[in-house]
Amino acid sequence: MDPKNIRNFSIIAHIDHGKSTLADRMLEQTGTVQKREMQDQLLDDMELERERGITIKARAVSIVHEKDGEKYLLNLIDTPGHVDFNYEVEKSMQACEGAILLVDASQGVEAQTVANAYLAIDADLEILPVLNKVDLGHARPDEIAEEIENSLAIEATDAVRISAKTGIGVDKVLDRVIEAFPPPEGDPEAPLRALIFDAVYDEYRGVIVYLRVVDGTLSKKDRIVMMGTGKKFEAVDIGLFNPKMTSKPSLSVGEVGYFVSNIKTLGDVRIGDTMTIDSAAKPEMLPGYREPRHMVFADFYPTNPKDYETMRDALDTLALSDSSFSYEAVTSEALGFGYRCGFLGLLHMEIIQQRLEREHDLDMIQTAPSVTYKITQKDGSEELISSPGALPTPDKFDEVLEPIVRVSMIVPAEFIGVTMTLSNDHRGVFIRQEHLSPTRVQLVYDIPLGEIMYDFYDKLKSATRGFGTLNYDLTGFSPADLVKLSILVNGKEVDALCAIVHRSFADQRGRAILKKLRKEIPRHMFEVRLQAAIGSRIIARESIAALRKDVTAKCYGGDITRKRKLLEKQKAGKRRMRQVGSVDIPQKAFLSVLGSD
Repeated sequence: MDPKNIRNFSIIAHIDHGKSTLADRMLEQTGTVQKREMQDQLLDDMELERERGITIKARAVSIVHEKDGEKYLLNLIDTPGHVDFNYEVEKSMQACEGAILLVDASQGVEAQTVANAYLAIDADLEILPVLNKVDLGHARPDEIAEEIENSLAIEATDAVRISAKTGIGVDKVLDRVIEAFPPPEGDPEAPLRALIFDAVYDEYRGVIVYLRVVDGTLSKKDRIVMMGTGKKFEAVDIGLFNPKMTSKPSLSVGEVGYFVSNIKTLGDVRIGDTMTIDSAAKPEMLPGYREPRHMVFADFYPTNPKDYETMRDALDTLALSDSSFSYEAVTSEALGFGYRCGFLGLLHMEIIQQRLEREHDLDMIQTAPSVTYKITQKDGSEELISSPGALPTPDKFDEVLEPIVRVSMIVPAEFIGVTMTLSNDHRGVFIRQEHLSPTRVQLVYDIPLGEIMYDFYDKLKSATRGFGTLNYDLTGFSPADLVKLSILVNGKEVDALCAIVHRSFADQRGRAILKKLRKEIPRHMFEVRLQAAIGSRIIARESIAALRKDVTAKCYGGDITRKRKLLEKQKAGKRRMRQVGSVDIPQKAFLSVLGSD
């Protein structure tokens, strides 16, 4: 198709503002999907996405729309809304020229609306504001259009007003996409340059590469080379997403599609790499993507040590389809061999864990998550610490620096007080306050990432009766009085339960963890001692009493010495068991320390 008749765009919005529903209506109204094949959130084909009602992976689909008697190919990318999947949104934008900024006409501009709009501005995309859910009785389209202009400085007086659920105004959005977004720029006669923006693994076809052609043409049987890895392949099958994979003889400038070449080794494909024809003259590589900044780290250990290799293969497969998480091998005295994984947030961590359990049938233990800290050594050098167990003794370093995030919270005006109190309780530093409208306020704080990681968002939702929204960006590191809180079980330190905490909260946190562990660790035939310590100083202790068995139950009367002999024998057995017995710590115990209250 002529590049002038192609439009590449993504739909960006806050959670639950209707991105996937709008994509459904576009597929339906353009006849891309038959009525009988239609279902809600059609592009969210992962089991977890349908179960939770959220988009986790960005999805590409090609639709054909007719305007003024001319046919246009619209390549749409449906993106996630949650802050933990921002990297997916960022990746998608590099394959687009425009973005539909979808805003709920009743809820208005939310934290992720602002964050995603700025991502689109940074990517130099044309932005088309669209007001959704105008069919609701409490919709405020005029107010919300003004709010968009005030908070984002984007012209919204002529924003298309739609209902993605009923289909009202969706045809106008398709027309405006053609008018507002520029066609892709690229030279059809130049050597091939295609950006790899995603990939999935198929058991039968190997690695399926998702790409966007920037220059030149890609045809079947072409011999191509990945410029980053130097690997060479033949194009066995190429095509578009309609939304199922539909084979095509060639892909030209601006088209978004897939590439299959029986690629069996996962390391042969790198997200953000440039694909070109294998010839002597090599064109300049495309810029690709920046490395994701991992916010949270946690260790995964297989329950059965024999599953270690299986877990590595599973992580390899997941890392291909989700390039925003990383992993490396680690060992623990308590849990054996496992992997330390880096995530963009707690929801991202939870999704990866559930995908490992469901898609790869793995039974595993997950440790409490921690953030990356920076320590300044005695010689002035700096080192990053992603696990509490890796923190050296205080005499080995000068200071510990913790990651600070700029937190942007949008709340109703009547909840300013409780939101400020909540932020101050989590060691927040006030930055600014902006009134977006007479009823909505944006509060900006600098808060340590370790303080907001566990349950800050839940507390914000509770404090604002569900109306508060939150977005955050890492701004840097700041020195703080941090200590390593060690958890000892029967005198042995369990590195998977240790944490780095602020000194002022160490006592409180240590007692809270021990109380939770006391409930979750089952009773043994001997007493189990639980202790929390800072260095060599014990700050809290709990005990789990031994299981009791009445060994004298069969003694009816008779000489008392016989009973004493049995009791002494039992006591000696328990003493020996305590010396050699190991404590069984279930997965529930590791998860119980996640709550910080």
